[in-house]
Amino acid sequence: MAPGHRSILIAGAGATGLAAALELARRGFHPRIVDSDAGPVPLIESRALGVNARTLTLLAPSRVTDAILQEAQQIARFRVVSKGRRLADLDTTTIAGPYSALHALAQGHTERLLVGKLSDYEVVPEWETSIVSVSDDRSKPRVTLRKADGSVESGSFDIVIGADGAHSTVRKAIGISFPGEALESSFYLADFRYSQPVDSHFAEISLVDPGMIGRLPLERDVLRYISTLPDFETRIQHPASIAERVWASNFRVHFRHVETMSKGNVFLAGDAAHIHSPAGARGMNLGIEDACWLAWLISEGREAEYTALRMPAVQTVLKQTRQLTSLITMRNPLAIAIRNLAVPVLFRLPAFSQRLLHGVSGYDTPPPPWIDGAL
Repeated sequence: MAPGHRSILIAGAGATGLAAALELARRGFHPRIVDSDAGPVPLIESRALGVNARTLTLLAPSRVTDAILQEAQQIARFRVVSKGRRLADLDTTTIAGPYSALHALAQGHTERLLVGKLSDYEVVPEWETSIVSVSDDRSKPRVTLRKADGSVESGSFDIVIGADGAHSTVRKAIGISFPGEALESSFYLADFRYSQPVDSHFAEISLVDPGMIGRLPLERDVLRYISTLPDFETRIQHPASIAERVWASNFRVHFRHVETMSKGNVFLAGDAAHIHSPAGARGMNLGIEDACWLAWLISEGREAEYTALRMPAVQTVLKQTRQLTSLITMRNPLAIAIRNLAVPVLFRLPAFSQRLLHGVSGYDTPPPPWIDGAL
C-alpha cells in the first residue's frame, strides 16, 4: 500500500492533533480527525499561550508560523523580581536562529490558525464525535465512534493517533499506564483586559516568598497573572485601569508520562502521553513537536521508532519543568534566601543564561531532520 493511502484516524483536535493532521496532509495523507468538543478551545479559556522557537521552526513549512507571528506578542525579556528588586533580566531575542525564544498567543488562536491551514488540504475536524472504544489489534486497530446525532460508527484504521488529552480514551483503551504524581499546592490564574495598551513585550515572575505571581502578555491590552497564592489578585500591581476581568481558573499540577508512546499501530502524543507544570511554557509546544515527529516518521515508514526518538525529549522537558517549578514553589525560608542570592549570580553567567534560553526556545530536544538548518 502506498504510504499516502494508509488510513489514519486522529483522536483529538487540539493543537497536537491538528498539527499531526496538517503535517500528514502536506505529505500527501488524508487523515480523519475527530474531537468530542464542539470546536477549538474558547479564546478566553486558553491555558497554553507560549509558542517557542522550536514550534515556529516546525510549523514554518506549512506557513502557519507566518500567521502566528502576525498575531502573537513577542516576549523579548524575561524578568525575576523580589520585593521590588530585580534579580534577573534575560533578553530572549539573543538566541541563535531565525526566531526569538518565545512568543505569546492564546492556544485558541493557534488552534484556529491550524484549522484554517488544514482546510487548504480539504481536511476538516469532525466535532462532537467521540471515541467509544479502540481494539487491541496491533496491526489494524478497530475504532468505534459516537457522532453528534448519537449514531455509532465502527471501522478499522492502519494508524490511530491518540491526541485526546490527559484523560485520553485512546490511552486507556489500549492499556498504557500513566504514572506520576501531583503537587500538593494548586495554581491560580486570572486574565485582565485594560482600558489602554500596556507593555506586552516582557514576562515577569515576582517572588512573594513563599509563593510567586507571574505576569504574562496575552494581547496588547490583556495580561495573564498566574500564582501559587489563592489571594494573589489582591496583590497584583496593575499597569493601567482595568476594563474587565476576562477569565479566572485554578488547577493542580501533575507530572506524568507514559512508559511507551505506542502500542502496535496506536500512537500517543501531547497531553495523552505526558503532562507537567506550565513553567517554561513547554506543554503545547512539546505536543506539537510529538505530532510533527510522528507525521514525519509515518511518511518515512519508520513509525516504530517513535517512542525511542521522543521519550528522551519528554524526559528532558519534565525534568526541566520540575526544576523550574521547585524554584518558584519553595517554602523553606533558608532555601528561599539561598535562591534569591543565587539567581542574580547565575543569570550573569553567559553559560547559564544561554542554557536557560536554549530550553525556553525548545532547542534542548533533537532538531527535526526533515528541516534544513534547524537548530
